[in-house]
Amino acid sequence: MSKQRIFFLIVSIVIAAGLWAVMFSPAVAPYVNFWGMMCVSAVVLVTLTLFARVEWWKSVKTDWKIALTGILMAAVLWSVFWVGDKVSSWIFDFARPQVDMIYGIKSGISPVLLSFILVFLIGPAEEIFWRGYVQRTLSEKTGKNAGFVLASLIYAGVHVPSCNFMLVMAALVAGLVWGLFYRLYPEKFAAIIISHALWDAAVFVWFPI
Repeated sequence: MSKQRIFFLIVSIVIAAGLWAVMFSPAVAPYVNFWGMMCVSAVVLVTLTLFARVEWWKSVKTDWKIALTGILMAAVLWSVFWVGDKVSSWIFDFARPQVDMIYGIKSGISPVLLSFILVFLIGPAEEIFWRGYVQRTLSEKTGKNAGFVLASLIYAGVHVPSCNFMLVMAALVAGLVWGLFYRLYPEKFAAIIISHALWDAAVFVWFPI
């Protein structure tokens, strides 16, 4: 793998981390429109992936089995988070208030509009970048297992500026699930995209935890 590809990957991750810091950092977030910034970030992530010339789209092949797998993965992940919310709220006093802070970012936006941008823009864009580009490229450089672990940790790490432990843990768990599936079944990338898109909308809009 050329040094130019590695350099562009590092720059891309730094850009993504900067965008997430702007969106989630308590010091900056009050001065920006979160969902507007999220949409801009999604476009930037896809653009970076296209410039990297990673042929992620060759793995986006779907049929009813792959679509069903994505739906089931989203449902299982939602169930894991539902249980996790109950357990964490029982163990930690700060857990539920931090979760409520996350839900607070959806106030003032139409549920229909939010569902649309989560399903058709934000969810797919994040998978195209984090799994289709970052994990794929890291796996080519370091090996599939190391690439999976590194990409999952970086995905969780960009949420650290939020200073929200529950959000970081949510990103880590979800990233590990999607990353592991991509590690095992890269040819079923479409299922991961479907899962992320539907899980986003389910947990934020349709069936809040």
